[in-house]
Amino acid sequence: MPAHETARPTPSALLPAGPTGLGTTTLRLPAPPARPPAPVLDDGDGHQSPGPRKLSLSSFSRGLDVAPLPYVERQWGDGSYPPLYCPATVRIDDDLGAEVNRRLVAWAERVGIHEGRLEEFDATGFGRLAMLTHPDSDDPDLLLVAAQMNAAWWAADDYYADETDLGATPTELPPRLALVMSAMDPPPDAGDYTRQLEEVIEGDPVLVSLRSARRHVARHATAAQVMRICNITSQMYVSWDAYAAWRYLEAPPPVWRYLAARQHDSFYTSMTLIDIVGAYELPAGLFADRVFHTALMQAGTASVIVNDLHSVAKEAADELPDSNLILLIAEEEGCSTREATERAVHLHNDFVKGFENSHRKLAAVPSVELKRFLRGAQGWMAGGIEWHSSSSRYTS
Repeated sequence: MPAHETARPTPSALLPAGPTGLGTTTLRLPAPPARPPAPVLDDGDGHQSPGPRKLSLSSFSRGLDVAPLPYVERQWGDGSYPPLYCPATVRIDDDLGAEVNRRLVAWAERVGIHEGRLEEFDATGFGRLAMLTHPDSDDPDLLLVAAQMNAAWWAADDYYADETDLGATPTELPPRLALVMSAMDPPPDAGDYTRQLEEVIEGDPVLVSLRSARRHVARHATAAQVMRICNITSQMYVSWDAYAAWRYLEAPPPVWRYLAARQHDSFYTSMTLIDIVGAYELPAGLFADRVFHTALMQAGTASVIVNDLHSVAKEAADELPDSNLILLIAEEEGCSTREATERAVHLHNDFVKGFENSHRKLAAVPSVELKRFLRGAQGWMAGGIEWHSSSSRYTS
């Protein structure tokens, strides 16, 4: 039995979603949205019901195109380093990115994150990140889902894990992360104890933002997709606890151990939103398939190495330096930062080529949703590089 069949996709997942045969690949219709739009509720999640919109031909065909993206070698930084091997960028629509960012900043002000730093937050451009990394959607509200979740995850990273000047401290990180999961995935009512929990959550803007973002996800996602986001967030936080121990003990890990943790704390987490933003659902059996899981982990790890490449100077300057692939390679190998950067680029390219190979293995599975998701992962890798090279978070 081929490896890609071990997850036992449901029979319906294996049936073609449209005509088959030579020349019919792009004629297959996308899956319908997971659920109809919900009415607006005043719970502060930033949702805006769509008004009447005229769908363009390019908008309609966006969900029909499942052909893999081509790969290119892309210059980055000051252009003196080896290029990054990556999929080609699909879309740059700065007007759409600006609209998503406008909604995002209004939501951030409402939930209270980055109080006193909203101008800086606005310039970071998480709305542009969503536009770049989810090119199969032009719906600002769906793109806002991705922008909110990424902004909330990053806020937890800044205020709890990384930025000492914002109050991050290694000893407080684990108990804070435990409350994150209670905010996103509320436990059963425990009477007065739950009231005390709610008071703490409502008094912490990071927790409020994560709860609000998860609620917005639930408007557009199935219950299984919502639980997927909660579970994978929890998985990511296990790695954060390891980072906290390394920082507290001032004992940088060997590169192999850092990578073991980093591969579960990568943009794989963000990529799990791909089908939600695209208004379809990848069947659970296919999402759990080992070959697909490996492919998405390869894409997520490649993208997070891009983050390490762009954030190395900022992280090295922190009072308690965070683990960073380039810094760890340089220390372990006794080489210069430049040499360590070149090694990290080669590792990134190896992960992208690994994804490319995994993508080919999955090509025979007759699922339009799977093909859309894999193309979406390619779009995420390309858009992530585009955003890191232009966001004020990494260029100033």
